[in-house]
Formats: sequence, structure tokens, C-alpha cells
Amino acid sequence: MSEQTMDPAVGRDTPPSMVERISLILDAFSGRSARLTLEDVARHTGLPRSTAHRILDQLVRQRWLEHNSYGYGLGQRALGLGGRDGGHGKIREAAAPLLHELQITTGLVAHLAVLDGAEIYYLDKMGGRYASVVPSRVGGRAPAHSTALGKAMLAWMEPEQVEASLGAGLSRLTSRTIGEFSTLHQELHRIRQRRGLAFERGESFPGIACVAAAIRGHEGPVAGISLVGDIRTPLENVAPLVATAAREASQELFLGPASARRPRARRGTCAAPSTDASWSPETLNRLLAMDGRGDWM
Repeated sequence: MSEQTMDPAVGRDTPPSMVERISLILDAFSGRSARLTLEDVARHTGLPRSTAHRILDQLVRQRWLEHNSYGYGLGQRALGLGGRDGGHGKIREAAAPLLHELQITTGLVAHLAVLDGAEIYYLDKMGGRYASVVPSRVGGRAPAHSTALGKAMLAWMEPEQVEASLGAGLSRLTSRTIGEFSTLHQELHRIRQRRGLAFERGESFPGIACVAAAIRGHEGPVAGISLVGDIRTPLENVAPLVATAAREASQELFLGPASARRPRARRGTCAAPSTDASWSPETLNRLLAMDGRGDWM
């Protein structure tokens, strides 16, 4: 006789214990977008919608998950299991609506990360159909020098700080990963010339491209925001949106919610980058010039 119990409402087996059901729900956030709706959770776990909703509410009350208008995400207790929450709740709160808008507007995967020594540490991830292809997860890590997020933050540090943070050598993840400090410093200089926009094409994983900008405070970078797509994604079209989101997150964190903010794009619409006078087509062409190999300068 199976220990599984049949739910008469849905006609399928459900795990008998609460621990198993909780595990199913928490596992749903691993390797997928960090923001899931109730319907997403029910679909991924196979639990009845009412059961999933009841357990989700309990997990939110206990701070294992958080819930807002953008869905459910890992909470402070889940992120802090290794002592890694680090007081990043305010950064996540300030960036969440901006990540959501970026994801909805572009259809790409949006990330939020902080710099932790030689690595970046992912605080949030929002994505659509492409999210499962991007091998990142909330609470996961990646080498800072091989990611657009890491380079966007490193660009606002002194060269000595960069080398002290990254250590003795730069590991290569792919044939396109920067492996020498001299090359990395040249790249960071170009990022500063591009008003802080950092690009990555196949440096961390083959076939994946990314554009990022740093959230900056009075003493330097505190986090980074990025958009990720496949290698063919025209990142120059969405780069101004990433830069604007990073600037707005900085304003929210350091100037307060009363700071001036641009109107929100409606769901399903795409904000036109050229409406911002500081990002004219001529400016973009100059900032996003490519060299003969097709690499971002």
C-alpha cells in the first residue's frame, strides 16, 4: 500500500507529511526564477493550489519566503542560512520593483547581486521562459571578473582594491574570460567611459550575454543590476534601461523614496530608450562601439 494520499479535488497523489510539502515548495525556487506566483508553485510541486497557498503563507510568516506584488521569493531566513544575508534586505526591497519592470519590459532575465571578495553573490533573480537556461540562482555565486555584474561594480574601485579583492590570479571559465589583470583594468576603464555600463558575452557561460550597471552609494558600489539573454540578444537596446534602473535604485537607497522617479512602463510595453535626452542614438553609438572582433569595447 503506498504511503501517498490521493487528493480527491485534483485526483493526484500528494506527499503525506508537511515536511515533504515544504521541501517541495522550497525546492521550486532552486534553479528557477527567484520570483514565483502561486500558480507557478502549484505547477512545479504538483500540490493542490489551496495546499500550496496555505504552506506559502506559513513560510512567509516565518520569513523563509517573502511575498509582494511580483510573487514569492526567498526570504531573509533562507538567504541568511550561511550568514550571508548581510543586511541586504533594503537593497532587495529597493531593487525589486525595478527588476520586475526590467523583466516585464524586455522579456530577459533580471539579476541583483552584491560583490563579496572575488565573487558576486546573487540576491535576486526574475525571469520568464529563459530563466531556467541561465545557470544562476539566488544565494549562488560567480567569479566577479567574468561577469558583467562583477565588472560593473569593480569599475568603481581603485585598481589596488580590485587586485586585493580578486586575489593572485584570474581563473578562466571560457575562452573569452579575461585572464590577466592588465586586460581587466583596460576593461574597467572602458566601463567607466561608458558611464558604468558593463557587458559580457560568453565570458561566464558559452551562449549567454549580459549587460549590467552598479548601484552606487557615497563610498562606492553597493550592488549591481543586470539583464541576461542569449548571445544574439541586442543588448545595446536595453542598456539604457539597466543604467536607469541602477540609478533609480541608488536614489531610493540613498536619497529616499521622495526622490524624483520616472513614470512606470505599463505591463507589456517597452520604454523607448531614446526618450531620455542623455541617451540619444548618437550617444549610444559612441558608448557602445565595437572593435573588429565584435567584442564590446
